[in-house]
Amino acid sequence: MARQGQGRARWREKAAERFGYIYVDTGALYRSIGLFVLKKHIKSNDEISVSAALQNINLEMNYNEDGVQRMIMNGEDVTEQIRTPQVSTYASDVSAMPSVREFLLNMQRDMARKYNIIMDGRDIGTVVLPNAGLKVFIVADAAVRAKRRYDELIARGMDVNFEDVLSDMNP
Repeated sequence: MARQGQGRARWREKAAERFGYIYVDTGALYRSIGLFVLKKHIKSNDEISVSAALQNINLEMNYNEDGVQRMIMNGEDVTEQIRTPQVSTYASDVSAMPSVREFLLNMQRDMARKYNIIMDGRDIGTVVLPNAGLKVFIVADAAVRAKRRYDELIARGMDVNFEDVLSDMNP
């Protein structure tokens, strides 16, 4: 298991590495779409505009030499940009849209067909990969998740306070 402060996905990355699998952080996919919508000055709750914008997004997950996942959006590495509180809000809004979920559903299923993966995220075991051979469910309290996110943001030099991060976890 990951030590506190290493980030929420670290133990999943280690498990993937141990078994020779690829770790897929599906939240990074939604965050990338949230970032795209933000950069295009589209309101995060404007489903018609967000849906139309999906045709202009090319998302890729790449892995560096250490096996760390990198998010590439339209040829740009956005891995660091997608971890801000503002992008979190946009990601939360767009993730509720059926068109966005459908857009990513095929990408996620395709990854599972091509590779041995460890994938985390909401609805993975019930919607995305309902017939997966192994499903593990781990639940963390919002305060625990907020503490991890707060530590990540502070480590990146961002000026945030814990209460705001916690509030973002409990909309």
